[in-house]
Amino acid sequence: MNTEKHSDDSTKQIPILGLKVESAAEDPIDSLAREHYVTLALAVMGDKDVGPAMKEIAGMPLEKRYTWRVALALKCAFADFENLSVVVDRRTLRQEDRDRLMDLLRVLPFQFCMFLATLFGEEQMERLISSSIQQVKTLRVSRLRSLEPESGNNRR
Repeated sequence: MNTEKHSDDSTKQIPILGLKVESAAEDPIDSLAREHYVTLALAVMGDKDVGPAMKEIAGMPLEKRYTWRVALALKCAFADFENLSVVVDRRTLRQEDRDRLMDLLRVLPFQFCMFLATLFGEEQMERLISSSIQQVKTLRVSRLRSLEPESGNNRR
């Protein structure tokens, strides 16, 4: 398999068996379910009949599917999200740590958009992302306004 770097980015091809899984990402999806997806991928790459693997995946409950694992990981990642801690970290991180975070997070918005577009279609992905961006902007503006000093005689 070709492992040379592409000229336009740092992406390289890695054989499926060479992929490493972060331990934190392992297994809300069991090995049998994962096996069905690997079988499908091998059929696609080998230009073979994907029907049997598709049939197996179609019979799986939502909780055993790849898309559920991704959605569950996002839910877990943001279950206790609050931005005060992020503000403190942003103000106190060393530059090398900020750089490491940027390297880690750099492709996640793209991957999330690809996930949504693939699952729901490009138009729905765009509506979801655009709506979320607008909500964040509105929320941040209202929070900033709430921090402004009161005008007039209402001050004590």
